[in-house]
Amino acid sequence: MNELFNFTEVFDNLDKILSGFWATIRLASVTAVLALIIGTVLVSFRVSPTPVLRGVGTVVVNVLRNTPLTLVALLCVSGLSDVLKVTFSDTPSVNGYWWAVTALSVYTGAFVSEALRSGVNTVPLGQAEAARSIGLTFGQSLRMIILPQAFRAVIGPLGSVLIAMIKNTTIVAAVAYGVDAVSEMKIMFFDLGASLPIFIGFAIGYLILTLPAGFFFGWLAKRMAVAR
Repeated sequence: MNELFNFTEVFDNLDKILSGFWATIRLASVTAVLALIIGTVLVSFRVSPTPVLRGVGTVVVNVLRNTPLTLVALLCVSGLSDVLKVTFSDTPSVNGYWWAVTALSVYTGAFVSEALRSGVNTVPLGQAEAARSIGLTFGQSLRMIILPQAFRAVIGPLGSVLIAMIKNTTIVAAVAYGVDAVSEMKIMFFDLGASLPIFIGFAIGYLILTLPAGFFFGWLAKRMAVAR
């Protein structure tokens, strides 16, 4: 029983574990920014008055949301990088990092788009009509009136998307990156043998990443809530 809860191996390799989680944080941070940009562009397409843009946005979002993340990552790494030789860098680790970012950003952007679309639907129609009546274009009304309110209305759901993205780094990094927290755990399992303390140590690490984010977005959603 004592061997099951002997965390000596975890503490002895704490520097490697922290390095792995730092790589996960970097991957998640860059992905969060890019996914937010991609999601904003996609939701702009989906609510556009132009039928072609609405169709493109709908197809892209539905395809990505119904495709496993593993397949998206494999398409980027095996298809675009290995077969078509589209690379970000000649350094394998750098190339893998940016393909991991690309796959996770595009995939998460589809969910950000859906969250934002629900926020757009909370904006009273009269505000968009008022914007048109004073001469604002669709892009101007979207940028200055609709999207600011939509973001404020969906802080909670966006936080849930962010937390899911942090957990999804375990999938895409294993396929394309290879130096994140889960990769370090696999190395430790291979070198030291699979053990419950190592698993618990990494599980606690991910809880430290996700739980504060959940509490923060929950607090921010209440703070920024709009009474209608």
